[in-house]
Amino acid sequence: MILNERDTDEGLLVSVCDPDIIGETFENGPVSLTVNEEFYGGETATEDEIVDSLTRCSVANIVGDDAVSVALEHGFVDEENVLDLGETRHAQLLWM
Repeated sequence: MILNERDTDEGLLVSVCDPDIIGETFENGPVSLTVNEEFYGGETATEDEIVDSLTRCSVANIVGDDAVSVALEHGFVDEENVLDLGETRHAQLLWM
């Protein structure tokens, strides 16, 4: 998976995606998501590194079957909050 961390005034912003979907656009009805390199590009990360990052973040955008599965497996998101985009899945995480 690909991990990108950015420090913002509001806290740590994390993006996680499956490596094979960068550059792809996914749609489901009126919802469209482009997994662009500028936002989702970063470093290859292990599952443990992803979990550590999601634990520390304020906000996360997670896209791809593998990336979303890690977030689900470790309890960061609930299945009912995962968006099905046809060929992939997307979830957002916001700690308050």
